[in-house]
Amino acid sequence: MGLQACLLGLFALILSGKCSYSPEPDQRRTLPPGWVSLGRADPEEELSLTFALRQQNVERLSELVQAVSDPSSPQYVGGLHRFPPTSSLRQHPEPQVTGTVGLHLGVTPSVIRKRYNLTSQDVGSGTSNNSQACAQFLEQYFHDSDLAQFMRLFGGNFAHQASVARVVGQQGRGRAGIEASLDVQYLMSAGANISTWVYSSPGRHEGQEPFLQWLMLLSNESALPHVHTVSYGDEEDSLSSAYIQRVNTELMKAAARGLTLLFASGDSGAGCWSVSGRHQFRPTFPASSPYVTTVGGTSFQEPFLITNEIVDYISGGGFSNVFPRPSYQEEAVTKFLSSSPHLPPSSYFNASGRAYPDVAALSDGYWVVSNRVPIPWVSGTSASTPVFGGILSLINEHRILSGRPPLGFLNPRLYQQHGAGLFDVTHGCHESCLDEEVEGQGFCSGPGWDPVTGWGTPNFPALLKTLLNP
Repeated sequence: MGLQACLLGLFALILSGKCSYSPEPDQRRTLPPGWVSLGRADPEEELSLTFALRQQNVERLSELVQAVSDPSSPQYVGGLHRFPPTSSLRQHPEPQVTGTVGLHLGVTPSVIRKRYNLTSQDVGSGTSNNSQACAQFLEQYFHDSDLAQFMRLFGGNFAHQASVARVVGQQGRGRAGIEASLDVQYLMSAGANISTWVYSSPGRHEGQEPFLQWLMLLSNESALPHVHTVSYGDEEDSLSSAYIQRVNTELMKAAARGLTLLFASGDSGAGCWSVSGRHQFRPTFPASSPYVTTVGGTSFQEPFLITNEIVDYISGGGFSNVFPRPSYQEEAVTKFLSSSPHLPPSSYFNASGRAYPDVAALSDGYWVVSNRVPIPWVSGTSASTPVFGGILSLINEHRILSGRPPLGFLNPRLYQQHGAGLFDVTHGCHESCLDEEVEGQGFCSGPGWDPVTGWGTPNFPALLKTLLNP
């Protein structure tokens, strides 16, 4: 009998009253480290259980991800279900566009499309079997009526879909959340006219996002969207080591399968917390995982002009305290650490850790429709992440229609090509600890990669050219 059948049988016996478990008195008093007894659960309370067994050969899986995702590797296929490429292409990062493109009174789909050089023809064909997805957690839900109204207001100059193709999980019936509304509306307007799924996981893990529940669902499905965007995260130190490592293993599996997973870098800059009486920066997870593409945030240099971008001071970024620096970013990070004129003191961050973000997009001043009300000035990397994800879905559209596989895990290619096809953001710093030593400043952007905006923001025609082959 399989494990699932055994567990179901055991639960059935317990619920029927034919079987019960009564621990000995000393067992009742023994709790795992960090656990606190809150008494017996209410008999009417529903419990959601996720069984994630310990994984073996994780080191070999990590090697496999690198081999199948690195365009310079002879084993490169973009993921285990991909086929071999035919050529390779390298370019240099795109300089910022100079001059003013136009005025705006808040970021809308038309502003995104102007800034990132998307034309009205840059939409999905509807015939390519292409798809994209976003995830919603923490009792955040979108409403179909909000999406339809958003597209009526802001989607008039490009072909689009006004409804989600599929919801996987439980979609709540309460008020719409601004977070969930933002994610769906900008994924579907940047990745316009592409079939979109929403994964809804309303439960919680220790009061936080049930990332493992969502990832186990992905692992157990054979047909999935190619691009997934997630605008949620937690501080690394707020999660147990066992949980972080188990989630990271599932992220590694997704990368090996050739899924493109994008996570928001967070909205607290470098972060800050006190360790043994000293301030340190505070990295976030899953943004700090080596197996996801992490998206930071930018603002327009001139608030009401569609022009060059600078750092959005809230843009999350830094260095993981859990995961070592992956080989694919060794060159870029070493160069930053050796050349940046504004490095914080070394005691504030783990210079040998996985550095993030990898890329960025506008994160300041969005219009969102939630509960039938247009809401201005919504900001955060929750906005930049679905925008970048939608643009990658458009590139997948071209790849699929030309007989190539979708992009898969993007980071090895991204770092090998040194940010080709991206606008390099070189001005601004993000926030951190309000103390005398750093005075609220974390890291600062500069030429090439940096831990504030990564390699920069998308220039669609150039990025398409860079990523279309192999």
